Amino acid sequence: MSYAPDGQHQPYRSEGQYQQQPYGTSYAQPYEPQQHHEPPYGPPHPPYGEPEELEDNRRRPRRGRRWLIAGVSVLALAGIAAGVMYHFEIPPFTDKGKDVSFGQPAAGGKTGGGDVKQAANSKALMPTGPKAEFKNSMTLGDGTHVAVTTLDGKKSGFKGKVWVWAPKEYNDPKFAKSGFPVMIALPGGAGYPNNYWMGTDLGLQTSISKWYAEGKSKPFILAMPVLNPAGDEKGIYWDASDIPGQPKMGTWLTEDVPDLMKENFRTIKSRDGWAYMGSSTGGFASLKAVLQHPDKFKAAICSGPDIVPDSSLWKGHDKEKAENNPELLAKALIDKKGAPDVYLAFQVGDNENNKKTLPDVQKFIATYGKGPIHTSMRVIPGGQHNAKTYVPNMGEGPIQFISKVLEGPVE
Repeated sequence: MSYAPDGQHQPYRSEGQYQQQPYGTSYAQPYEPQQHHEPPYGPPHPPYGEPEELEDNRRRPRRGRRWLIAGVSVLALAGIAAGVMYHFEIPPFTDKGKDVSFGQPAAGGKTGGGDVKQAANSKALMPTGPKAEFKNSMTLGDGTHVAVTTLDGKKSGFKGKVWVWAPKEYNDPKFAKSGFPVMIALPGGAGYPNNYWMGTDLGLQTSISKWYAEGKSKPFILAMPVLNPAGDEKGIYWDASDIPGQPKMGTWLTEDVPDLMKENFRTIKSRDGWAYMGSSTGGFASLKAVLQHPDKFKAAICSGPDIVPDSSLWKGHDKEKAENNPELLAKALIDKKGAPDVYLAFQVGDNENNKKTLPDVQKFIATYGKGPIHTSMRVIPGGQHNAKTYVPNMGEGPIQFISKVLEGPVE
C-alpha cells in the first residue's frame, strides 16, 4: 500500500486489476495479438516509426515552462530580498542617510533666500543661513522627509540632535515666497538620545497634514530636538532649564533650536508664527517656554504636563528654580501691564497614572487663566499618560485653539 500526502490510502497502480480465475478454468487461451503495449519498465517511448524530432518538440515546451518558473522564482526572491534590505535600511534599497535640502542650497551656503525678492513689510523671513547638513531619517508616504542634523548650539554651548519635518505645502510653488509657522515638539521621558516625535508611528506629521487639509491646523514645520543632555537612568532630568552648573537646556530649546529653523527654513518674523507642543515633561517645557518668553512664542499645546519644576538638580538653587516655575511666571505675566497675550491649550486624560495631573492642571487654569493668559482644556475620556492618547485628541480642539491665533503661510 502507498499513502498520499494527506494520509488517505491509495492503491498501487496494479491493485484491483488482477481477478482470480474460477476453479476449472483453463489457462490455455488462444493467442490474440494486442494493438498497444505499454513498456514494462521505465518511461514510455515514442511510438514505433515516429521521428525523434517529434519527441524533441514535445520536450521543448516543458523546458520553456521550467525556465519561466525559474525566472519568476528568481524575481520573487529578489523582491523579498529588496524588501528585507529596505526594512533593515541597507543601501541602495533605502534613502535613509541621504542629504535633504528642504529647498536650500548645499550645506555651508551663506543664505537660503536665493533670488526671492520680498516687500519691505513682508511678514516672512527667508532662511538666513548658514545651511545645516540634514540627513534623511525617514520618508513619509506623501514624499516628505523627517531629517536630522547635529546642532552645535552657539548660545547654550550644548551639542545635540534635532529632527525636522516640513509639510508638502512647503515645496508648493505657490508658497515659494511664504513663511511657515514653526512648532517645536518636545517629548516626555528622557527625550534622549532621540525625540520620539521624530518617529512616524505616533502619526504627528501625518496628523498635521490631515488637520491642515480639514481646515483645523496651520501647516506647521516641526522642530524635534533632544530634550535632555543625557538619559534618565538615575532619575535625573534638567527641567528644560538653565540649572547652574549644568548644560543650558533652557537656552538650547528657546534660542538655539529656533535659530536653526530660521537659518534653514522660510519662517515668520514675529512670534505669531512660533509655538510649542509637548507631553509630560515636554508639556512642562512647552508651558514654561511660552510663559518665560512671550515676546518670542505665542502658543503651546501641553499634554499631561507637570506644572512646577521638580528636578533634583535644583538643590541649592532656589532663586533660579523660581525663575523657571510656570505658576510664578504666569503670575508675573498677569501683573505686567501691556503683556502680550499667550494661548495655552491643555489636554489631560482622566485615567492618567499620576492622579494629581488633572487636578493640578485644572487648578492652574482656574488660578492663572485670565488677563493675557488664554487657556483651553480638553479632558480625554479614558485617556492615559502617553503620546498615543494625546496625538489624535489634539485634533479635537487643541490644534484649532492655537491655529486660530497663529499666522502662516504668509508673505
